[in-house]
Amino acid sequence: MNVLLIGGPGSLMDNLIIKLNKEGHRVYLLTGKRYSKDPYQKVFEQYNFTYDNSCLNEIFESVGPDLTIFLGAYDTNFQWRDENSTAVRFSASLMNLLMGYAMQEHGRFLYLSSEAVYGEHCPEDITETAETNPVSLKGMTLAQGEEMCESYRKTRGLDIITLRLDHLYSIPKRRRDVRDLCSEMCLEALEKKKITYREGCSQSLLYETDAIEFIYRIGACREHKSSLYNISSSREFSQKELAEIVRDAMGNAAQITAADDFSDSQRIVLSNKLYDSEFGNPFFCDINDIVKKIASQMLKDSNAFLTWEDAKPPLRERILKRAGWLVRVLLPFVENLIAFIPFFMLNNRAVGSSYFANLDFYLLYVLLFAIVYGQQQATLSAVLAVAGYCFRQMYERSGFEVMLDANTYVWIAQLFIVGLAVGYMRDQIKKLTLESREEREYLLQQLGDIQDINVSNVRVKDALETQIVNQNDSVGKIYSITSALNQYSPEEVLFYAAEMLGKLVRSKDVAIYTVSNRSYARLFSSTSVKARMLGNSIQYTQMGEMYDTLMDKKVFINRKMDERYPLMANAIFDDRDEMQMILMVWGIPWESMTLGQANQLVVISALIQNAVLRANRYLSALENKRYVEDTQMLDTEAFTSLLNAYLTAQNKGLTECTVLQVDTGEQMKKDTGKQLTAKLRQTDYIGILADGGLYALLANTSREDAQYVINRFAEIGYKSHIVEDNAVC
Repeated sequence: MNVLLIGGPGSLMDNLIIKLNKEGHRVYLLTGKRYSKDPYQKVFEQYNFTYDNSCLNEIFESVGPDLTIFLGAYDTNFQWRDENSTAVRFSASLMNLLMGYAMQEHGRFLYLSSEAVYGEHCPEDITETAETNPVSLKGMTLAQGEEMCESYRKTRGLDIITLRLDHLYSIPKRRRDVRDLCSEMCLEALEKKKITYREGCSQSLLYETDAIEFIYRIGACREHKSSLYNISSSREFSQKELAEIVRDAMGNAAQITAADDFSDSQRIVLSNKLYDSEFGNPFFCDINDIVKKIASQMLKDSNAFLTWEDAKPPLRERILKRAGWLVRVLLPFVENLIAFIPFFMLNNRAVGSSYFANLDFYLLYVLLFAIVYGQQQATLSAVLAVAGYCFRQMYERSGFEVMLDANTYVWIAQLFIVGLAVGYMRDQIKKLTLESREEREYLLQQLGDIQDINVSNVRVKDALETQIVNQNDSVGKIYSITSALNQYSPEEVLFYAAEMLGKLVRSKDVAIYTVSNRSYARLFSSTSVKARMLGNSIQYTQMGEMYDTLMDKKVFINRKMDERYPLMANAIFDDRDEMQMILMVWGIPWESMTLGQANQLVVISALIQNAVLRANRYLSALENKRYVEDTQMLDTEAFTSLLNAYLTAQNKGLTECTVLQVDTGEQMKKDTGKQLTAKLRQTDYIGILADGGLYALLANTSREDAQYVINRFAEIGYKSHIVEDNAVC
């Protein structure tokens, strides 16, 4: 299925990608950043867009995800240092993602929350029905996100599930990854040689890889009963016990002390019973081993944890940085003051000049700064110009006379009107220019986003076309190969089915067992010695986990690499739900033991079953013509055809058989055949060849094992001997 992961980089995201790729799913990633240079492993397509981008709907439409996972509380795009702004951004982002998902009305949406939605002491394990009571702004925001998801689920009828992870912890790689209690205690022990714990506080800890297994089970399930699940290890630890584990892992170099500023007990443990009742409880990693790995990582790479990566710059650098900002603000004023001096001198020189008497240098000065800097500097320039004008007029007249002169006010009005008008126009033109530039940049960004999505869609389309046309395991190629079974005779179908199965799953070691009764199955055909390692006869009901899985009509995958079982196996059932055949595969690489490979084996088994069913129906229709009347002895034509099929398959290494010729003497072959049939297995045959002799075909029997059958025949008075292959062909 197509899976869309939404969140920033981190070990949780990396491990989710690895898990989903391991199970054979196609992974898409929405990073939540416009420019993301973080490397990801085996991502089919990566979208570097923020959560508020208007192209979010196009991304959901392009991916068409069957499963969407939003990391939510564990999204590293939200650092929660400034809780107020982060809370607003988180809620808006979740709303946009839910709207994009709801537009498609397809697939499942998982929202990851945390134990932070509960902040008060609870003596009992907290179930899903308990009301949230957050004490922090982060917990309140996460709880509101849960309510938002539930509202969308009810009103729109969508498949939205909220998962609360209980005190998730992981192995950090650097200081900024230290977010959980285990890592914080290890870091404190590394830095201060002491570990502080809160008396009476306890919680349950959930390791990251365990959480991923929980998440995948819910994401991949077909049906679920609830829209909210607590995910917890249900293993309670007090902080003091955890501090002792950390101290031992750090080499007993740290001293354990109780915190002085906390006296009330606090217990927050989520109940995992609802999840266990539906999906079962997977294996949990041992906390002692994980803490040892955390301690080893910190001790090995201590520089990455002891050095603050985001430390403040030195005081001198901060002063210079702020001084630079101040200089940029004051520079226009300084320029204005400096420029006033030459214009003042020019105006004084122009007075009394026949050439420049009518030239107003102050007006030019005001216009210059109005055009360059706008109204603000035009006002300052006009004030300085008025001061300069009045100062020059006072050379010849008193200040009182200058103030009473109407020409002075006319000139001042002219100066301010022209300067402010030009400054206002300049500010408006600049504002329009900036707005048009921003609009252009926005449209270019939108165009770039659309181009990126289009390029991504083209790449995905080409990849899917290539996969459909060229891949070896496409449905078309599987059908074209398995349909070739129809060209073989009914007796040959199962032999070449093993060879064909090996070709499709790319394994040289394949075996097909036919069920002879409710306990045992006989080897019918195999492609190698390794495929025959279980023997010619197996008691499949005693094969433990493999038998249980096959009886549930599921593909058995030997994830524990148990040498007693094949790496993959699948059973074929008839219309009465009785097991008829078991297909076993060895010799496939670990990375191919995925859900996708298992589904492929189911498809191949169904196509093989159709071919076998056709062959059996054909043989059943001709049953009266194949056997000698009132016996289980094949006539010459039927036995010759069957014998040729076995010998041909034996020459190709698909089976092993032995042919016995029976000395019947003067007795009737019909009576002899009845007696000999009682001494043979259901998979062995008695028949007559063209020379009139009576022969027995022992399937999957070596020459040494054939001696047991010869002795049985001798006990009832019939001598027999092994016939070479070329003697009966």
